[in-house]
Amino acid sequence: MPLELYGNRFLTLNSVIRVNQIEVARDRCEGVDEYDQHSPENIIALRDAVAKAWPGGRMTWSLSWQALYDDRPHYVEARRLVRDYHNTYGDDVTFIPGGYFSNVYNTREQINRDLHEGIHRISEIMGAGYRPGSVQAGFLAADNLRFLAENENIHVCQGNIFSQYAIDNQDGDGSLCYPYYPSKEHFCKPAQGRNDFIDCVNLDGWTVDFLAARLPGDNGSNSRLGVGPLETLYSHGSENGLKQMMFSTANHFDTGFALNGFAWVTVCWEASIVPAFCQSEDLASWLQQVRAKWPTSRLVTQAELGHAWRSHYKNNDDIDYRFVQRGSGLEASDPNLEIRWFMNKAFRLALLSDVNRVDPPNVIDFTRYDIPAQEPQSLLTRNWNLLGQINQKQTRPQDKPVPLSALSIQDQERIYTRYPMLRDNKPKPAVLRRTTPLKTAL
Repeated sequence: MPLELYGNRFLTLNSVIRVNQIEVARDRCEGVDEYDQHSPENIIALRDAVAKAWPGGRMTWSLSWQALYDDRPHYVEARRLVRDYHNTYGDDVTFIPGGYFSNVYNTREQINRDLHEGIHRISEIMGAGYRPGSVQAGFLAADNLRFLAENENIHVCQGNIFSQYAIDNQDGDGSLCYPYYPSKEHFCKPAQGRNDFIDCVNLDGWTVDFLAARLPGDNGSNSRLGVGPLETLYSHGSENGLKQMMFSTANHFDTGFALNGFAWVTVCWEASIVPAFCQSEDLASWLQQVRAKWPTSRLVTQAELGHAWRSHYKNNDDIDYRFVQRGSGLEASDPNLEIRWFMNKAFRLALLSDVNRVDPPNVIDFTRYDIPAQEPQSLLTRNWNLLGQINQKQTRPQDKPVPLSALSIQDQERIYTRYPMLRDNKPKPAVLRRTTPLKTAL
């Protein structure tokens, strides 16, 4: 039976076991062979840290194509370990196509073959008629998400990375940061109606600091700052890294929970980073701090989170996500700034204010979803963005921040009809419009 969505705080923790740093195709790789990093000792240390810090917590393990078949001792043992973790802890074990960026290098038809055969191989390894509850993909095109739902009967996928731009091998800014049903037109676009609908809940991959995330990654900024271990612990050390991880968690578990009625934080700890880049003890410390501050929060698989959401929402009509964040003071998370996000089926809107000034907030992102969108049709392009009239990364001349009053009258009315409190252009607390009352007093 699915978990109850509203009134709960959820944490999802994923890990990737791979052979090469980026497996762009079944027989082609970029980066280095990570055999040594995927020792049994490193994998055990990662899972033991979770078990110690969060008894009863469950996580998601994703194996790459080569990790499913490599017959060297580390990978033979890794496959045995994840099977044991499912049997012992209830962890979900699944397949990751490519190395997060499969659509950059492979046709949609090839990826569908990879998904089908990779999932079948997972079932062989796990035995007893096992089927994964979800798929982890980094980014995944709409046609492939549709294949998962209609051909594989898998209805949850980590298939977008909110705000990723100029980092790694693919860009994908333009989506919501909380769950949605994707459109057949573009994986970043929420489905607009029955003819546009893919029944596969699309999940974000990393919870980020909203202020850091407004910047592109190619200008020296740490735009993925949030709860990610490399962006926090590796970049800033245990003390400051853990502070930022708790700060980013609180943005959702405190303010976000009050606005949305439920909260979700997600992160991926690739098995290869332990202990070369980040210590399992720091993972345990973060989890312990989260449990201590929010003792009723739940550590669940991404499949459980997706099905809890899917049980509550049958389409995107009632989506209304809102977030408010002041800066942490670390890197681009400027302490004098406040960002407010409004996300729904029809558009996403971000307003940025300087708390030391009396000026009205500026629009730094306005992306409409009720207009046509199209994904790339050619290979070897990293640009899978869905950029709206104004995009938070400010990479185009039209992205210059402007007050709400500078938008077209039609766009202003779209915004004010849904969010009438914004008419006077002053930063007021959002008034919730929900279909289910909170079960927890705020």
